[in-house]
Amino acid sequence: MEKKSPRNKTITLSAADRERLQPRVLRPAALCSEADVENRVVGGDLYEMLDRVPDGVADLIIADPPYNLDKQFGTNSFSARSRAEYVGYLRSWLPALCKKLAPYGSLYVCCDWGSSSAVEEVLGENLTILNRITWQREKGRGAAHNWKNGMEDIWFAVKDPGNYTFNLDAVKQKRRVLAPYRDKSGPRDWQQEGDVKYRATCPSNLWDDITIPYWSMAENTPHPTQKPEKLIAKLILASSNEGDMVFDPFGGSGTTAVVAKKLGRRFCTVEIDDEYCLLALRRLEMAEEDASIQGYTDGCFWERNSTVAQISAKRKKANKR
Repeated sequence: MEKKSPRNKTITLSAADRERLQPRVLRPAALCSEADVENRVVGGDLYEMLDRVPDGVADLIIADPPYNLDKQFGTNSFSARSRAEYVGYLRSWLPALCKKLAPYGSLYVCCDWGSSSAVEEVLGENLTILNRITWQREKGRGAAHNWKNGMEDIWFAVKDPGNYTFNLDAVKQKRRVLAPYRDKSGPRDWQQEGDVKYRATCPSNLWDDITIPYWSMAENTPHPTQKPEKLIAKLILASSNEGDMVFDPFGGSGTTAVVAKKLGRRFCTVEIDDEYCLLALRRLEMAEEDASIQGYTDGCFWERNSTVAQISAKRKKANKR
């Protein structure tokens, strides 16, 4: 194994990890009932999995399929194609996936600008779309003759627009108040914690507080398109309750499963690449010892790099200059 810098927290697997974790990867052929998929990492083909998983099993589904790009995912690859062909690819699995939702279930599909309209089209054929979330990627390659791609979309849809879970208070964000206003009764619409003034605000569909995992973050893995735990935590907290089943058909390195575990939900994640299945299982082990989620403390989300401790430390440092 290549020696890492002491500050490099990227999760890697040893030979002993692989030998120990491999028997825990569930294969689609072993699936027969809802009980079989509970809190499991399934290694295998999504289409075979969808044929075996009972309909209505999931309270929440979070899908992060390959975008319409040339991309290598471990031992597997995805090739860019025409829009019509990509729509066909979505139709090959998304309708069957929607059937796995409970009657009151919600489904989120991640995409980029190039695949967003195709996702909207196919998702809208099967569920009621309620919103499109756009979140800022603060990392990304620049382009010499185009605008840098600094955003991604997540489409939010439900089976029954009159009956679905949305926990507003669970996903409020703490934003710093720069010009606090007081009336005779005291602070108006803001609170104080230590020397930090903040307001708990309702979440919008534009997210600018997400940090992409990188080498010095404890959640980082070698997966090329890993989603941040904070991003997934917002979806899980908003659209499920403790004990609910969260299903991820494109599991990658296990972020959805890990966050579901940390937040007291049941989970099932499917991933075709065995190395990523093993990374997911290792991260699930680590979550038993550390259930923290970067950017989410005391039951509330904070702006990027702005917890009370971080803000106070910055102020103290500035005052010493």
